[in-house]
Amino acid sequence: MGGYTGQSELSVSKGVRMMFYALHPNETSFRTIEEVPDYVEKATAYFFIMLVMEMFVSWAWKGRPLRVNDGLSSLSAGVMSRLPDVAFRGVEVTTYVYVWNHYRLAELPWDSVWTWGLTFLGVDFGYYWFHRMAHEVNIVWAGHQTHHSSEDYNLTTALRQSFLQKYFSWMVYWPMAFFIPPSVFAVHLQFNLLYQFWIHTELINNLGPLELILNTPSHHRVHHGRNPYCIDSNYAGTLIIWDRIFGTFVPEKDKVVYGLTHPINTFEPFQVQLQHCIYIWNTFWSTPGFSNKLSVIFKGPGWGPGKPRLGLHEELPKVTGDEKPYEPGLSTPLQIYTMIHFILLLAVYRHMFEAKLILTQITLLLRILYILLTLTSLGFLLEHRPNAALFETVRCSVFLLLQKYGYLTTDIPSLTGICEIIFSICMAVWGLQAIRQLVTRTQKQE
Repeated sequence: MGGYTGQSELSVSKGVRMMFYALHPNETSFRTIEEVPDYVEKATAYFFIMLVMEMFVSWAWKGRPLRVNDGLSSLSAGVMSRLPDVAFRGVEVTTYVYVWNHYRLAELPWDSVWTWGLTFLGVDFGYYWFHRMAHEVNIVWAGHQTHHSSEDYNLTTALRQSFLQKYFSWMVYWPMAFFIPPSVFAVHLQFNLLYQFWIHTELINNLGPLELILNTPSHHRVHHGRNPYCIDSNYAGTLIIWDRIFGTFVPEKDKVVYGLTHPINTFEPFQVQLQHCIYIWNTFWSTPGFSNKLSVIFKGPGWGPGKPRLGLHEELPKVTGDEKPYEPGLSTPLQIYTMIHFILLLAVYRHMFEAKLILTQITLLLRILYILLTLTSLGFLLEHRPNAALFETVRCSVFLLLQKYGYLTTDIPSLTGICEIIFSICMAVWGLQAIRQLVTRTQKQE
């Protein structure tokens, strides 16, 4: 069945259906990979709208306001995970194209509904096994643990992604490259990811018969739980049938407590991303025996000498249901401040992606470094770090310098002027606070 010609334009109707994997093959079939839209980037507006809707409903219906520190930590991880894509095509697609160009055995038609359906199943099947590997192989878990580190469960959690994880997932999709065109694969790789956004919510309880086939919020809540009954279960992307087939399905029952079995208690973005890498490094060198050192890397996160590959379930910390999430406390003015500056950061982030083909390499590099500086500084503020005021002073100064020399620009001249005023005031306020803190520390030392 041929004749499909996918369209890159995205209407509101198609945008909404995109978030639920509900687009038709004739809307999403492309001859070449260059024609495939960046659906994930196009979904940014829909992410924001759904986030706001969930926040309002959760507050109005269940009386649960969003924890700004945890939410911003998740969004920061999402921004960080996408930064490598500014300069490079995703490693999953790049390696897939290489195998396709050099080793393909057959070429299924790119405009066939059967190719589209087979790719849907293939990508989802591959994702199940990669996701399972990410929980059962320690070095891969080092990347994936970022996604599980939130102690909340809402749509911001869906965006808490690792910048390391994509460098492990490419291998599970190679077999498809022997016969499925890259353009079809690239579409489903994105849709599989987008589908998993909406299932990160507590507002949807049970979807009836769909629970038998699809991955749903109920199934995925279990996957994010640190209760002993939740561990190593429900790895599905779109279809829960893989978990049912391979014996990893667990239904939701007791109250789910979210997060890692050993919470990391931080909102600083580099620690959120890299803390388990540091743990593996230290454990590797402290563990005796070469085979044991290899086991630290390639066996499960709970493994230790003399234990089974995935560790011992009975050693998992007990969960009572009364656990409180990490909460250093955040004043209302500071919540407003961090949210405003994160939104301003998103303007820089969005413009960088939209203009990446025309920006110079030095401009892209400086913008990436500024984004990382901002995420780190906001993380320090969320945790009341002693040097947060100094770090924020430096960040505001860097913004003004980059804007003065044209490395941070906006298409709206009046907005540029407003940002200059805002950041100048912020630099002065935080600078005064940093000086006061320095004077206080000096007096205490004397």
